[in-house]
Amino acid sequence: MSITKRSSLMKVSLLAAAVLSLATAAIAQAPATTAPADQAAAPAAAPAPLTTPAVTGPLAWLPPANFDAGPFGKISANGIVTGVGRYQDNHIPGDDTGQASLSNGQIFLQKADGKVQYFIEVGAYTLPSLGAPFLPADKTVSATYGPVPVAFLKLPVGKTTQFLIGSLPTLIGAEYTFTFENMNVERGLLWNQENAINRGIQVNQTLGKYLTASFSWNDGFYSNRYSWLSGSLTYVKGPHTLAFVAGGNAGKTAYQTFATPVQNNSSIYNLIYTYSKGAWIIQPYYQYSNVPTNPSVGVFTGANTNGGALLVSHAFKHGLSLPGRVEYITSSGRSSDEGAINLLYGPGSNATSVTLTPTFQKGGMYVRGDLSWTHTGSYVPGDAFGKNGTNANQARAVAEIGFIFGNNIEK
Repeated sequence: MSITKRSSLMKVSLLAAAVLSLATAAIAQAPATTAPADQAAAPAAAPAPLTTPAVTGPLAWLPPANFDAGPFGKISANGIVTGVGRYQDNHIPGDDTGQASLSNGQIFLQKADGKVQYFIEVGAYTLPSLGAPFLPADKTVSATYGPVPVAFLKLPVGKTTQFLIGSLPTLIGAEYTFTFENMNVERGLLWNQENAINRGIQVNQTLGKYLTASFSWNDGFYSNRYSWLSGSLTYVKGPHTLAFVAGGNAGKTAYQTFATPVQNNSSIYNLIYTYSKGAWIIQPYYQYSNVPTNPSVGVFTGANTNGGALLVSHAFKHGLSLPGRVEYITSSGRSSDEGAINLLYGPGSNATSVTLTPTFQKGGMYVRGDLSWTHTGSYVPGDAFGKNGTNANQARAVAEIGFIFGNNIEK
């Protein structure tokens, strides 16, 4: 790693640590409430975990620290600091065999009561995913969603309706944006076709005892062009959850950046089932996406992807757990098609991945590691792995260690 890269990464790390230190100090200095003299002091109830960010498991989020922020209301806060290192074979040009970076240095602030509620996420992060080059935290933040990736107002309307306005987590897909939210450290091949964060307006509606629906008007792949519509319908009963999710660009967008790829002109559909009970989390899901032909945005021959994944996690005793993921995805098209877009490893290619993530957590400290293998078939030479893009396989070993900060009340 060059001196310039180390200097930039150190600045991001120090910034994240400073933000975390300030928030912790504010929490520690918050005034304590005192029970009236004529009443016996009741035992303090442990604060509930934050409703955002969502955490799939097996990592457990700590209860937040709560403090009075004056005109900003009563705020709940959590923080996280984690580092990641990885080794891979057959890396592509521009990537490296071994890399290390801060993977999360973030603070989460949330007001979850009253007529005006809000959530703010501040700090540095990386977004590692299978089959894709790695960017350290400083470059990820500048190339994607900035130092405040998620921030929104929540406006409850009655007991069954909520409006969310701001920079929001996407409704699409089964895997979330940040490493700590998911079963595995690196996101999978299907996640590479999905958006992660979009800006817009979302309405959540409870429909009876078991159904909830969400609908969003947003900018898709962080394009700042508000032409995307997305929605979900979710059925929850006991340990079973079944969700249908759909989204797509109702217009056309020629604008492209690292955070806004050609998929910003796509439509995408998910069918996701989740079983969560006791020591088990089992989550199979199906995904279809389509980028239609549209020469006005540079898509001269469109393409689609079909994919499926199975995510499973089993918790053992003493803070140990073992998540795993298996995926398969295929893309349409032929390299001989004029102007064919590449959604995978060349038009008409496919890919398979297998990931195991042994995990240990004690209190707010955790350590885990991905062992993964990615294989691509029917690839176009130059678009696969290795310095010449002609190797069909890539193996990775990834380790992440970190600390979750909150109100660590002993039960």
